[in-house]
Parts: sequence; C-alpha cells; structure tokens
Amino acid sequence: MATTANIHAPLGAATILHVVDAFTGIFDRIVEWNASRKTRNLLSDLTDSQLDDIGLTRADIAKL
Repeated sequence: MATTANIHAPLGAATILHVVDAFTGIFDRIVEWNASRKTRNLLSDLTDSQLDDIGLTRADIAKL
C-alpha cells in the first residue's frame, strides 16, 4: 500500500525552486531596469521641441 509521504517533493527540490525563482525575479528586474535606462537615455537626447511633440517634458523622463 502506498503512503502519501512519497507524493511530496524532497526538501532539496523545494529549496532549489525557491533559489531559481529568486534569481529569475532578480533577472527580470534587471531587464526591466535596463529597458527603462535605455528609454531615458534616448529621450534625453531629444530636443525640448521633440519632447513636446510626443507630450513629454524633461521632468517626465526622470519618472520613467
């Protein structure tokens, strides 16, 4: 007769899953930060007139 104790993942597998999830979360935040950084850099290169054309100001760039 099978017991329910054999159904659960071993403790090591759960720990590895948590570590992988943590690294995945960190990686996702770094990717998002880098995309925002690139956007801010590109927008900073635009003139005030060009920013006005797309409905932004210099102050808006810092909020991105």
